[in-house]
Amino acid sequence: MDSSLRIVPAAASKSASISGTAGSLGLHDTLRYGPRSIAAETRSNTALKNRLERWEETQDNMKLNVQRNLYGLHAPVRLLMERKIVTSNAYTPIMPQSNLHLDILMGRDESIEPVDFFGGMDNGPPLDIHSEMEKRLRL
Repeated sequence: MDSSLRIVPAAASKSASISGTAGSLGLHDTLRYGPRSIAAETRSNTALKNRLERWEETQDNMKLNVQRNLYGLHAPVRLLMERKIVTSNAYTPIMPQSNLHLDILMGRDESIEPVDFFGGMDNGPPLDIHSEMEKRLRL
């Protein structure tokens, strides 16, 4: 849990590249800026994509920090404990997989997303329930 009250995710950290780490001779200064990574330079991850990937995590951290500031340390600890308990529930292959409890704890119970409609349609019910349970319970 980050201790800042960010609404928007922070900008991604920049890696060492020739354009930003060139010395007086125009070469990469490895001793000052660390080893150069060509893979990081050619990767086409934009700042917007990085922010969108970390959006939910940042919003969740902000909500937990606001709860900590308003109600004390016990509120976010209790919420995280309840989330952990809800995610560790036993899965039965007969029923469709949906975790309504976790959606309520995360605050996603009032929003409608495509996963609500198309969540389990690609897999379908398992053909052999016994082998599925043995695989889940590692028997």
